[in-house]
Amino acid sequence: MKTIETQRDKPSYDHVRVRCHYSVLHYLCILLPLFLFPSASAITAEAPYKDPSFPIEARVSDLLSRMTIKEKIGQMAQIDRSVAFPEVIRELAIGSVLNGGESAPEPGATPAMWADMIDGYQKVAMSTRLQIPVIYGTDAIHGHNNIVGATIFPHNIGLGAARDEDLMVRIGRATALEVLATGVPYPFAPCIAVCRDPRWGRCYESYSEDTEIVRRMAKIIVGLQGLPPTNHTSGYPFVAKGGRYVMGCAKHFTGDGGTEGGVDENNTVTTYKELYRIHMLPYKDAMAMGVSSVMASFSSWNGVKMHANHFLLTKILKQQMSFKGLLISDWEAVERLTNPPGLNYTHGLKAVINAGIDMIMIPFEYEKFFTTMHFLVSSGQIPISRIDDAVTRILRVKFILGLFERPMADRSLFGMFGHKKHRELAREAVRKSLVLLKNGKGDEKLLPLSKNAPKILVAGSHAHNIGYQCGGWTITWQGSSGNTTKGITILEGIKKAVSKQTQVVFEERPDEKFLSENNDFSYAIVVVGELPYAEFNGDSKELRLALDGEETIKTLCSKVKCLVIIVSGRPVVMEPYVDMMEALVAAWLPGSEAGNGIADVIFGDFDFHGKLSRTWFRRVDQLPMNYGDSHYDPLYPLGFGLQMNLSLLKSGNVTSSSSTV
Repeated sequence: MKTIETQRDKPSYDHVRVRCHYSVLHYLCILLPLFLFPSASAITAEAPYKDPSFPIEARVSDLLSRMTIKEKIGQMAQIDRSVAFPEVIRELAIGSVLNGGESAPEPGATPAMWADMIDGYQKVAMSTRLQIPVIYGTDAIHGHNNIVGATIFPHNIGLGAARDEDLMVRIGRATALEVLATGVPYPFAPCIAVCRDPRWGRCYESYSEDTEIVRRMAKIIVGLQGLPPTNHTSGYPFVAKGGRYVMGCAKHFTGDGGTEGGVDENNTVTTYKELYRIHMLPYKDAMAMGVSSVMASFSSWNGVKMHANHFLLTKILKQQMSFKGLLISDWEAVERLTNPPGLNYTHGLKAVINAGIDMIMIPFEYEKFFTTMHFLVSSGQIPISRIDDAVTRILRVKFILGLFERPMADRSLFGMFGHKKHRELAREAVRKSLVLLKNGKGDEKLLPLSKNAPKILVAGSHAHNIGYQCGGWTITWQGSSGNTTKGITILEGIKKAVSKQTQVVFEERPDEKFLSENNDFSYAIVVVGELPYAEFNGDSKELRLALDGEETIKTLCSKVKCLVIIVSGRPVVMEPYVDMMEALVAAWLPGSEAGNGIADVIFGDFDFHGKLSRTWFRRVDQLPMNYGDSHYDPLYPLGFGLQMNLSLLKSGNVTSSSSTV
């Protein structure tokens, strides 16, 4: 989803009212009956929809029968927190609020500040005629990544290398608790795209190029939502009771990882059979796990925009796969149906709703949405049956989530935010996601590194930078450099791991002069990689290391025995440099606990576990190249990963690393 926040001055109540008034004036005569509310006295505490003892579908049916068209359309709107003023929520019966990646109550806001803000929205919603709570959504794709101090887990590409389903469930559980600790019940996760080209700027959001690995890692849904009973109906949304779980969002349906050239939001050209086999099977598993929502993709399939694809959204997802949950759009998706964006909003909104989208992520121009929706409904271009289907699904997930009974934040969960146990879990995830690609020249192995070496050098742009090791979607949409959140840098982890007698020298970009004056290092650890990015800003035709990373490798590894650690969201060009180094580790984007997790493994407290979830190419002109292709000639194949065989090394019975492919 896009997350560029429009900067706006807060309008006064009268200003909002006047804008809304003039935006509907033209259709007022047609729409006046739609604005007439039933008497508030008709809504009593005994209304079936307010009684949690009634079956979910009975509650949905009862509430739907009491709603006006205006209220129904309001439920279909999701607006950004920056424009979610009380009068807007109240007058337009807004159904959902979200925050983009650049949007927070204030810089560095605490969990209590977030909870206060979201509770404020709920208080307004609960003061309306029908007292329908809003559902608040946020991107929480590797932990609660918008909030300073949250536990930041490795991005999905690293978790795909770990290939541990139980780990995924535990990460989902921890993420749910940290999200709920700020009052958020709806994280837009997980991304179950199958990235077929690392040039795609969202490749790190994908667990693997291999559909079966993605299917296994999708078990994070169970951690987020809870485990449905054995008799659960596939496609029906599920959230475990008790207020300790959230609703998941499988995204982006479908084919987003298969676009031509790896260009974000581009066209995926393939047969339906191949689309289903490669890109859609993870959604079938998500249905079985009771995923509560699905987000449509910005991309197209054979030239048809996914948001307007009735066949895939309604015929396949809703009917064939029996999905009964909420189908939500991506950020400003209606506008993005055309080039240039917003060329024909009325046509776009009609196409998106009639294709099967239930909730529109607007996020700012809500007046335009309401005016156009009322026109399209009153003129019969969007049938009432389609509106009722959409609102039924929205209300269903709200009831299943327990929002009507627990609309406010559970402040007893504040202590779960950034909890020590969650950070230990993230540390475990880092350990398991690391992939050892090379260890030694010939029979002489560099790893595990000695903790007792007299003097070691740590170098590289990514060695001491929390922002770089977390990557995009961390505090801000694109991510950034520096101490952006709480965590342990790789340098700090190394310093903690070695003996007190070991001298650790950090030089970010050592040159020839530095090395000539400092030539007594036992070994060097070089940490280089990509700069943070998200979505289309990460599209790359070059896939090169950033900030003189290649020069650092060439300069340093010619003088000192080197372990090179790559911090990146995908494979990058490495073939020209591999022979220069003694050891090579893919660390991906390991998150806030990278320092301790990496040190655990390179110094031999744990062995390497990870296997490549992506093919590591030799040259970019080979791309796209995936396992099974006729031109498959990788530097390292899918599934490659060495081990140090620590037990054998300690006993002196082995002289080389092993690989399991």
